[in-house]
Amino acid sequence: MRFTELNLDPRLQQAIAERGYTELTSVQELTLDKSLRGQDVAVQSQTGTGKTAAFLITLFSHLLKQTHGSKKKALIIVPTRELAVQIEGEARILNGPLGLQIGCFYGGVGYVAQLAQIKAGPDIIIGTPGRLLDLAEKKRLNFRECGFLVIDEADRLFDMGFLPDLRDIVRQMPDRADRQSMLFSATLNKLSRRVAQAYLNEAAFIEVTPEQLTVDTISQELYRVKSHIKLNFLLGLLKRRNPKNVLIFTNMKHTAFLLAKQLQANGLQAKFLSGDLRQSERLQTIEDFMAGRFPLLVATDVASRGLHIDDLEMVINYDIPQDCENYVHRIGRTARAGATGLAITLASEATSDHLEAIEKFIGMKVPEFPVTDDLFARDLSLEKLAGQRLERRRPSDRGGSSSGRRGGGAGRRPGGSRERTGSGSRTH
Repeated sequence: MRFTELNLDPRLQQAIAERGYTELTSVQELTLDKSLRGQDVAVQSQTGTGKTAAFLITLFSHLLKQTHGSKKKALIIVPTRELAVQIEGEARILNGPLGLQIGCFYGGVGYVAQLAQIKAGPDIIIGTPGRLLDLAEKKRLNFRECGFLVIDEADRLFDMGFLPDLRDIVRQMPDRADRQSMLFSATLNKLSRRVAQAYLNEAAFIEVTPEQLTVDTISQELYRVKSHIKLNFLLGLLKRRNPKNVLIFTNMKHTAFLLAKQLQANGLQAKFLSGDLRQSERLQTIEDFMAGRFPLLVATDVASRGLHIDDLEMVINYDIPQDCENYVHRIGRTARAGATGLAITLASEATSDHLEAIEKFIGMKVPEFPVTDDLFARDLSLEKLAGQRLERRRPSDRGGSSSGRRGGGAGRRPGGSRERTGSGSRTH
């Protein structure tokens, strides 16, 4: 089905055409069939299938139909700052011909710019739970004004301990019969379904390819390599394949930092991304990588969800994740929106125990390839970094690393920020 077949405002059709969207994906077709008619939906969809466009088009369509005297705002709740920024970017692109106001709110940064967005009167409010509640407590946001609700990456929200915050926000909104609500999750497990039943109004449950958790257009390769020579194999792999951009995942923050330094010492342009970088540094690193200013980004699972990187050629699991779902989310950073991609996993004695559970979860064996001597390359970092103290810089500003409101015994910081860092995973 083509977008031109949808009964949409001509301005929205123009925005969709300018964005380059032509054919609807499965999740878009199934979701929009219900949501454009005002029905609540709970959608299970794997990453990279176009769900963001599905709920944004729904919101824009309804907002454009509102009369001046009965205008309601839309609220999009997401688990991480990175995802909030990604959705904001997509929304602003579609908003080009429409003229609506968009606001994006998350912790780890000051309030001045965000208060200015509120003053402008946003039609669409995108935010993480802690900052949204902080702004509501300061009487800057009023959730009663929101007639549309999107809960994105619901499973991730729950994993990060945001369910109590979500309840607080929803309690302050109009009754579920008086708003349209949409929930999106990689898995509609028991908790996601209970939340959907509690907060959505007679929702249609939509499951897109629930048995096929990995995207068909992702080629997967597995190599068994000992830990002490894994870097040599990675260097050989990068030299042979020479990809234009690669997202390399590690399980630990220190591993990400060290691996980026080792790649740099071998003459490669690489940076690292983890949850305890300053917020400004994280956003700048993501922006530079997405713009192609450097080709190799080493990251913990803070980057496995919410990052939409157009034309990402390759994902490498330098460490196999402990969480099965994180494997799916990691490799789903490539092959987005119908493109093809490659996901390579290095299985060492330290993490290979996780492989069996992953293969059971995705319902297939990851194709294994032989490891031969010609696949390795010399590691120059042994000499170049010898004697250097390799320590990560800790954020020095109060806005760069905030503690959680709930979970792990973390209390509210001075100044009232509830916001977590963007990851929430214990493995990094």
